[in-house]
Amino acid sequence: MIRTALTELVGVRHPVVQTGMGWVAGPRLVSATAEAGGLGILASATMTLSELDSAIAETKQRTDRPFGVNLRADAVDATQRVELLIRQRVRVASFALAPRPELIDRLKDAGVLVIPSVGAVRHAEKVASWGVDAVLVQGGEGGGHTGGVASTLLLPRVVDAVDIPVIAAGGFFDGRGLAAALAYGAAGIAMGTRFLLTRESTVPEQVKQRYLACGLDDTVVTTRVDGVPHRVLRTELVRRLEQASGPRALLTALANAVRMRELTGLRWADLLREGRAMRRRRNLSWAQVVMAANTPVLLRAGLVQGDARAGVLASGQVAGVIEDLPSCAELVAGVVAQAEQVMDRMTRGHRWPSNGADAASR
Repeated sequence: MIRTALTELVGVRHPVVQTGMGWVAGPRLVSATAEAGGLGILASATMTLSELDSAIAETKQRTDRPFGVNLRADAVDATQRVELLIRQRVRVASFALAPRPELIDRLKDAGVLVIPSVGAVRHAEKVASWGVDAVLVQGGEGGGHTGGVASTLLLPRVVDAVDIPVIAAGGFFDGRGLAAALAYGAAGIAMGTRFLLTRESTVPEQVKQRYLACGLDDTVVTTRVDGVPHRVLRTELVRRLEQASGPRALLTALANAVRMRELTGLRWADLLREGRAMRRRRNLSWAQVVMAANTPVLLRAGLVQGDARAGVLASGQVAGVIEDLPSCAELVAGVVAQAEQVMDRMTRGHRWPSNGADAASR
C-alpha cells in the first residue's frame, strides 16, 4: 500500500479520491469507491436536504468505511447541511468554493475534516490560513468548472505554498499519474471522469459509450453553459449554445431556472438569495447568475436521462484516453499497483518500456 498524508488523515487505504460529480456521485458509486479503499465523495448540490439525509444513510448502509459529502458553500441551507453532516458523522466535508470560516470552525470542532477545491495558489493559501485540513487543486485539464492553468504547473506551486496535504486533480486517470503527483509532492489524486466511467456509475450506458468514443480534442471549455469556464464534451447542444445570441441564451436559462426550482422544491425567495450570494462570492454579473441555472438541468438531461442531444456532458480531457469500464475495485487496485511499479522502477533504475506503459495499465 502507498501511505501518504491523505491516507493517514482520512483513514483510507489508498490515496485515491472520487470527486463529487453532480447527478453522478450517488450512494452506489461512493460506497463502491470506499469499499475499494479510496475516498468517495457524495455530490449534494443537486439534492434537497431530505434527499441528502437519505443518501448519506444509504451510503452508510452500503459501507462502514470513510466517505465525504460535497457541499455548496453559497447554498441558502449550507448551515443546515453542515449540521446534517455532523449528526450523521460523515468523515469529510468537501467544498467546490471556499466555505466561510465559521463553517470550517463548526465542522472541525465536530471532528469533520474540511477539504475544499481550489484552482489558484492564492485560494489555497486563503483556505489554509482559515484552518482547512487539506486542499484539492484542479488543473485546467479537469472537467466541469475549471481554470486555465495545467496541473503540471499549478500543482507544484500549491504544494510549495501550503503546509497541508494537497490532492491533485485534473488529467489523472492511472497509476502513472498517481506516481507523478506524489513526485510533485501531492498526497494523492482525485478523479472524476475516470470514476464516471466505471461499472458502478449510474450514468446511462449509451452516455458512457459516448464518452469512450472521444478523442483528446473532443472536449471544449465554454462559458455558454453557465457564464463561467466549463469543460464539457463537444456535442450538438454545446455548438448551439455557443452560437445562441445573448438574449436567447438568457431566456433558455430562465426556463431552466423554473425547472430547477421544481426539482429542488426551493422557493423563489431562496433562489434569489442564492443568486445574490453567488453574485457576491464569485464576482458574477446578474446575466452570469441567470446563466448558472443552466448547469444542473442540462447536466441532468445528459447524465441521468441519457439524452446527449438535450444535455451537457461535463468531462475532463482524460475522456480521450479512457477505453474501458472497470469496477471501482478494479480501477483503484490497478491505479495503485501501477503506481507502485512505476516508483519501484524509478528507484531501482530499471529501463523504461518503449511505449511508457506496463501491464498494470492494460
